[in-house]
Amino acid sequence: MADVRRLTAREAIGLIAQDFSELPAPVGEYGPDGRLSWQGYDASRARAAARTGEEESVVCGTAAVGGTAAVLISFEFGFLGGSLGERTGDRLEAAYTYAREHRLPVVSLVATGGSRMQEGMLALVQLQRVARQSTLTREAGLPQIAVLRDPTTGGGWATLGAGADVILALPGAQVGFAGSRVRPPDADPAAYTAEAQLAAGAIDAVVPPEELPGALELWLRLLTRPSTAEAPPPPALGDTSLPTTGWDAVQHARAPQRPCAQAYLNTYFAHRAPLSGDRAGGTDDGMLCGFGERSSADGNGDGRTIAYAAQTGTATRPAGYRTAARLIRLADQLRIPVLTLVDTPGAANDAEAERQGAGAAIAELFGAVAAARTPITTLLIGEGGSGGALALAAPDNTWATPDSYFSVIAPELAAAILKRPADEVRATADQLRIRPQDLVELGVVRGIVDAKSL
Repeated sequence: MADVRRLTAREAIGLIAQDFSELPAPVGEYGPDGRLSWQGYDASRARAAARTGEEESVVCGTAAVGGTAAVLISFEFGFLGGSLGERTGDRLEAAYTYAREHRLPVVSLVATGGSRMQEGMLALVQLQRVARQSTLTREAGLPQIAVLRDPTTGGGWATLGAGADVILALPGAQVGFAGSRVRPPDADPAAYTAEAQLAAGAIDAVVPPEELPGALELWLRLLTRPSTAEAPPPPALGDTSLPTTGWDAVQHARAPQRPCAQAYLNTYFAHRAPLSGDRAGGTDDGMLCGFGERSSADGNGDGRTIAYAAQTGTATRPAGYRTAARLIRLADQLRIPVLTLVDTPGAANDAEAERQGAGAAIAELFGAVAAARTPITTLLIGEGGSGGALALAAPDNTWATPDSYFSVIAPELAAAILKRPADEVRATADQLRIRPQDLVELGVVRGIVDAKSL
């Protein structure tokens, strides 16, 4: 595990903002040594306050991160291990309430060992308070971003950390529900790191401290710009001549030199911030998700935020579908339009994909698209292989490039199912009517994009 210097609460705030204004601490009724009368608790609090200069394990206030005002919640690990107690819960509830009243996003700089032993169950139930405040803030359409410092464990990870919309972490930070003193003695310490959580799809990025201010500035700018206008489909980047036959369409879509998702995203967006992981243990490099600032014709950003989910030409894994569903639900919550790029031979159909819940993951994405109130635009940029491709497509707002096709199933597989010989695959492709112009005539897509500028 990397050696990580533990920033104090105010050092963490100073890393990302310079104009911090602390919110007043709520006034509560707290008896001597707490409501459990835990002998020595007040003395422990006094020593922690003398050592850190803080009165509690969180510091809450407002600041501008880049050009975006936000509510900041920063944990002081030096105060009783950044643990959560009743006073902590009071401060967190007040901070979230302030964020909703003033329509501000919430950024949590988390460093905690969990719930406070000296307050017993009264400390543990603070997690329910935090979860409710987070839920109310989400329902208000306000983004929540967590930055995981060292360590982020226990209930703090399971609420403020893992419950955020976007989760960033500092390199080498300990991250896990189990703290270092309660893990099995033979547990691999490498599994409890930010890097391991990134690989498992639980966080979005590991960000070095020097890059954190810029990363947060970009994320806050992108997530706080709602729009009711749909995303226009990107222009075609490849061959603009239409295929003559169905098999020609297949060959064009499978051509290795054809522009793929990265080329379309790089052209469409001036800046991008990627989401990673399905929050259920998986990632899929074949599904690119995130938020971007749209490019204008001259290459300068026009300020509009558009969310994106893009297939990269590979068979999509269950984690890819779940990540795309997560992206669409978040964009819908924040009222940000979505662009999806369809390009897959189909859903992964190996045994491991079935064990990972392929059918359920595809159903989840179909449901997310169907339920979205924010506008979704789809561009078919390559292969559209069966339901694995259709799950990412917007009903009534799907477009196609000239070098693409969409089919109920790949022509080769259709011929096999129909027990046709291999030499009838091309004829089967024609019968399926999978060319872009066929899809327009059938009403499956709205139109075929050309090479016009953005």
